[in-house]
Amino acid sequence: MAEVIVRDETMSGRAIESRVLPGLPDEISARELVRLRVREEVARFNAEAGEVFHGLVRPVGAEVTPAGFVVPGGRRLDWEAQADAACAAFERNGFVMLAGDRQVDRLDEVIDLRQESTVAFIRLVALVGG
Repeated sequence: MAEVIVRDETMSGRAIESRVLPGLPDEISARELVRLRVREEVARFNAEAGEVFHGLVRPVGAEVTPAGFVVPGGRRLDWEAQADAACAAFERNGFVMLAGDRQVDRLDEVIDLRQESTVAFIRLVALVGG
């Protein structure tokens, strides 16, 4: 079994937040890794019963703030819906995944966790007018 450090970074490479996902297979598809990451962050949010979600993608109806995504009324999130939204965001170039020093281009791409112990997620910001 392997573990990976999942790290959110700015476009300049500054780490924002990181967490360890233990107990993973030695090889995992990018899709499976995204889904596991999202399942963990949604479980943490639902357990804390807070209002601010610090996740990969914005939940439907949530407000974007500098502190994170504010989920109205302490609503619980559905991890599968969030995971589907994250996979769709990846396909639309909403974020980039870096496994070690290489970019992951496809969700079906296999990441060898024996070789890569860190996977970075970089959210891309749409340019005004572009």
